Amino acid sequence: MAKLIPAAKRIEMARALILEARELPVPEEGGKFNFNYVIAVKAKLREARELVKLVPRTVGIAEETRADARQVAEEADQAHQDIFH
Repeated sequence: MAKLIPAAKRIEMARALILEARELPVPEEGGKFNFNYVIAVKAKLREARELVKLVPRTVGIAEETRADARQVAEEADQAHQDIFH
C-alpha cells in the first residue's frame, strides 16, 4: 500500500520540483529545445502537478491549503511558459 503524504508536504515537494525544473542547465547543443532537456523539465513539472492534483478535492483539508495547492499548479504552468516560450 502506498504511503500517505500530508498535503503540506506534497505542496513543499511540488515547489521543490518546480525549482529543480527551473534550475536545470540548458544544454549547449540544441539549447532549450534539446530533446533530453525538454523531457527532464516536463517530467519534473508533471510530477509537481501530480503531487498536488487531488489536494483541492480532498475532504478535511483547510481552504488555505487547497488554495496553496491550486497556486502550485499555476506555478508549474507558469514555469513551463517561462522556460519554453
